[in-house]
Parts: sequence; structure tokens; C-alpha cells
Amino acid sequence: MKKKIKYTDLPPGDEPVGELEIVKDFLPPPDKLVFRQDRQKITISLSRSSLEFFKKQAAKHHVQYQKMIRNLLDEYVARHNK
Repeated sequence: MKKKIKYTDLPPGDEPVGELEIVKDFLPPPDKLVFRQDRQKITISLSRSSLEFFKKQAAKHHVQYQKMIRNLLDEYVARHNK
């Protein structure tokens, strides 16, 4: 009779050896991984061409155009605030 083969997702030689130790979950919950900054709502007037540019780029990358503009401004401030 043939010996049964035990399949794993691990590459050969990487199977656990000996007794295993269960490690308590040490990762934070998902809501703690979201870093929210204080925000201040404003009204801004942009040129039509600028707005269309951000809308096209946002659609292309599947993000919100307002978030894209906010990230651009945050990056600008971070680089010039040194």
C-alpha cells in the first residue's frame, strides 16, 4: 500500500518542526491603523483645467479627486516645512 502524501502550502523543508507555540494576537484592530488628521473644511476655487486634470487622474487611479488634491497639498507642506 502506498504511503499517503500530506500536502501543505509551505515549500519543501519549511514545514514546522516540533511543538508549535500559539502567539497571542499582537496586531492592532483595523480602526487603529487608520491615521486621521484634524481637518478644516474650506471652500476653494480652482481653474476649470486644474479641476478637470485632478478628476481625470483620480478616475484613472480609482481615488477621490478631493483626496488627491489634499494629499498633494499635505506633501507640499511637509517638504517646505523643514
